[in-house]
Amino acid sequence: MQPLPEKLQDFRYFLIITWRHLNLPDPTPVQLDIAEYLQYGPRRKIIQAFRGVGKSWITSTYVVWKLRMNPQLKFLVVSASKDRADNFSTFTMRLINEMPILAPLRPEDAQRNSKISFDVGPAQADHAPSVKSQGVLGQMAGSRADEVIADDVEVPNNSFTQPMRDKLSEAVKEFDAILKPNGKITFLGTPQTEQSLYLTLEERGYTTRIWTARYPDLKNNYGDRLAPKLAQSLQEKLVKPKDPVDPERFSAIDLMEREASYGRSGFSLQFMLDTSLSDQDRYPLKLSDLIISSVNPDHAPEKVIWSSSPEYVIKELPCVGFNGDHFYRPAQQFGDWIEYTGSVMFVDPSGKGKDATGYACVKMLNGNLYVSDAGGLNGGYSDAVLTTLSKIAKTNKVNTILVESNMGGGMFAELLKPFLMRYHPCEVQDVRNTKTKELRIIDILEPVMNSHRLIIDRKVVEKDYRSNPNEAPERKLKLQLFYQMSRITKHRGSLVHDDILDALSGAVAYWTDYMAQDEDRNIRSRKDELMAMHLDNWGSSINNTVTQTALGLTPRQISNSNTSNDGFINNSY
Repeated sequence: MQPLPEKLQDFRYFLIITWRHLNLPDPTPVQLDIAEYLQYGPRRKIIQAFRGVGKSWITSTYVVWKLRMNPQLKFLVVSASKDRADNFSTFTMRLINEMPILAPLRPEDAQRNSKISFDVGPAQADHAPSVKSQGVLGQMAGSRADEVIADDVEVPNNSFTQPMRDKLSEAVKEFDAILKPNGKITFLGTPQTEQSLYLTLEERGYTTRIWTARYPDLKNNYGDRLAPKLAQSLQEKLVKPKDPVDPERFSAIDLMEREASYGRSGFSLQFMLDTSLSDQDRYPLKLSDLIISSVNPDHAPEKVIWSSSPEYVIKELPCVGFNGDHFYRPAQQFGDWIEYTGSVMFVDPSGKGKDATGYACVKMLNGNLYVSDAGGLNGGYSDAVLTTLSKIAKTNKVNTILVESNMGGGMFAELLKPFLMRYHPCEVQDVRNTKTKELRIIDILEPVMNSHRLIIDRKVVEKDYRSNPNEAPERKLKLQLFYQMSRITKHRGSLVHDDILDALSGAVAYWTDYMAQDEDRNIRSRKDELMAMHLDNWGSSINNTVTQTALGLTPRQISNSNTSNDGFINNSY
């Protein structure tokens, strides 16, 4: 087998010709930087790069390049699942079978040739295949490798709880038993939790290199783990913090959209690879992302603009968030005031051990959600609680009431219905949740709040702060909606009381399908409808005037007869 041309012995050049073979744009500077680190990095390394950069494809190309350089090498590819590992090896086989320069590596008839394991043509007979794929929690005993590629071994399904993380941490220790002398281990991945496996690996002698999606601040949490080329660009002021690192793949606008979709904390992990969360980041729901305004019971403006400029801070409103967190009033309101699309109320009944029945009323217009009322009621299933909820539903003109049925198997909804028939007949639906409460609340509220589409009635904030006046100060605070909102984390049991916040997230979740609406598009559409209606009225009036003139009516008589009901046509003459 002829050796590779000298130029292609630099993996970066080999990556370029592979990308061109696949009809892809040439590798970006970030991808080439990752390729260089794969070739020259330490024997035990962790490559953390933002989601979508192509880590797996680059590394798969690296495997075939290494085999082309030395066909006697053995690789073990490990992923969170066997299927994902097989996908890695399948792509590797595809490159070998398609690229002419890799033709000498194609397996011979007597060799192993499957996506589970395969040999390359020049490989000598061996118990270990040239490339083998394996799930991280599968049986790895008996495997041997010169290089282990751990491709996304940490995923949400195996790192959600501490026992899961402990099990995963023990599984990857097996790599050392598999590795041949002077072998290499490369981890590719994106951290899934603030207690990521990759942090513990650093304690075992691994070196981490990080490529973020945006350039971080100079004072960041990465230290010497940040890719040197990124750090150098920042130090030399060639770029600014928050500029996209790989604009050819992800523009600034694209990253903003992804941040709104993932939520701030999710984006911090998935795209900024930041596991060292401060208090500000550990608590993902920020009161400063809300808009505080007077909420009309019937109408709302077509568009509301948020701003964090100091002049919009509501200084007189008590804010229970962290230092630096504030309530903001709208910067601007556009369009006409029109009726809401609808109004829902979510009720989280108090169960055994709970102190209050939480409720929240949320209206929707043009993808914006308006919280007209929220609070907690003591008294369990009492007539007083059921009566109060019915009257609140009437006051807020609620169309549908959603009741959390996890407690009591739907009994609360059945008890509520007779009271609603008396005070405010409306639809009642049972809702059952299975997802962990903390994750569910954050996943629902964070994207809505990050995009500044949650508008809170000022009276709700004032009432919340005055609630439970007879309680001790420390307990009183924990019963408040906005304290709960600013203190919730993804950890189970992070809040002692979450009744009102849970109710709010339930009401917001109801409107999720409507949240994609574009305010500007809706405004234009409504104006077009109004213009068409007025043109129709005007056209009818003109036709009527022509007929009246033919009948010999005077200008004053015509003017009087052509005044429309809405006053649009008036004093035509």
